[in-house]
Amino acid sequence: MRLTTFSSTFPRALRSPRTPAVLLLASALAAAGCANMSERESATAKGAGAGAVAGAVLGGVTGGNAGRGAIIGGAVGAVAGNLWSKRMQDKQAALAQAAAGSGVAVERTNDNQLLVSVPTDVSFDSGSAVIRPQMRPVLDGVGRSIDPAMRVTVVGHTDSTGGDMVNDRLSQARAQAVGDYLVARGVSSSQLRVIGHGAREPVASNDTVSGRAANRRVEIFLSEPPA
Repeated sequence: MRLTTFSSTFPRALRSPRTPAVLLLASALAAAGCANMSERESATAKGAGAGAVAGAVLGGVTGGNAGRGAIIGGAVGAVAGNLWSKRMQDKQAALAQAAAGSGVAVERTNDNQLLVSVPTDVSFDSGSAVIRPQMRPVLDGVGRSIDPAMRVTVVGHTDSTGGDMVNDRLSQARAQAVGDYLVARGVSSSQLRVIGHGAREPVASNDTVSGRAANRRVEIFLSEPPA
């Protein structure tokens, strides 16, 4: 069976006056690539857009409903663009086991990164950027989980106590200490990025002792390269 040829902008099945506006929007999203989204969010959107276009075309040329085909294709494409790989699932499980009882949290983020959140109160002495010995086995596990193709971002955070100059310097130094530790365990510096955010990204209120403790942390983000 010969499929309908594509024009430079939309396939013929999508240029009918009866074509629902959602199909045109889906095609536009697929072409634009959702530049303002994160890479993983963009992959999901592009998958949805491409699936919608393919579903509409197949529905049109086979005598089916183009709109219904677009909806089904869009849903399938979105799932395909947002898959959490088996490899990342295995890494999450291994890191959670290595971090058990340490106070370190291991979770999947909304944009399909693996986040290892290390409380600085258990990994560094007050005002220090020297990693405590009890935290090294956890970081060893992180280092073993990092493949050469993965991207690694280490972000340091503090509470709001003290001025920005002190907090920025301390958060950067602690993030750098973690980054240097991972490099010493075989992670390539070319796949690593280190950032200090000071007190600018709290996850809890700085008005309480527990909130300030939650804000003092180093976050390690592991992500797969874009497909």
